[in-house]
Amino acid sequence: MNMAVSALRDTPAVPAPALAVRGLRASYAGREVLSGVDLALAAGEVLCLVGHNGAGKSTLLKILFGLHPPDTGEVVLRGRALKPHPSFMARDGVAYVPEGRGVFPGLTVKEIFTLALWSASLGAGEGRARIDEVLELLPKLKDFWLKRAGQLSGGQQQMVSIGRALLSRPGILLLDEPSIGLAPKLFQDLMAPIRAIQQRRGMSILLVEQNVGEAFAVSDRVVAMKSGVMIYEGTPADLADRAKLLTLF
Repeated sequence: MNMAVSALRDTPAVPAPALAVRGLRASYAGREVLSGVDLALAAGEVLCLVGHNGAGKSTLLKILFGLHPPDTGEVVLRGRALKPHPSFMARDGVAYVPEGRGVFPGLTVKEIFTLALWSASLGAGEGRARIDEVLELLPKLKDFWLKRAGQLSGGQQQMVSIGRALLSRPGILLLDEPSIGLAPKLFQDLMAPIRAIQQRRGMSILLVEQNVGEAFAVSDRVVAMKSGVMIYEGTPADLADRAKLLTLF
């Protein structure tokens, strides 16, 4: 047997990224926001996406979940190109936590979770198990379980929004600026258990975040975006030099 062919056969296949975009371009009202973006989120990694305000980070997440149409380019989920739509992405194990939380202010936390379980068509037994799982992960939810979301602090609302997303046991989690309105310690308390369950389940997380110190502590890799294009890829350790980090913003 030809040795080159034999070696090729023995080389393990590289797994497809959990989620990827290729040549992505997008605009708002005729103004280009993303300019040919390529990005790959590996299976089982936490990828932190940083950049200045208006760089296009939130737009990218909205496109990935099907909330904004790209002009051109391709979205690939586990090796399969598709046109994202929120219902399809949720069905395929993708959860999205938007900037600004998006909770229903007139509903209690319990009602918000019950509604999420109903929309996922989960039975009572399975639903109870999912709620118990999230409450174990984020036990502080119990303190305001029967309060209306509109009465909660920003940090509490953020916890509700993330807990609701975790109810679906997603394989891929898209988090847009989860630290907004949170003190650093609260952000640590929120992200540490998420990192733990991510490692236990092999979940992939794309984290858009400005609080880089806390975000890097739970991330495997970092990419930076500037004015709609990717300008950097590396590890959190590569950016320990603050001067180097500041060049990305």
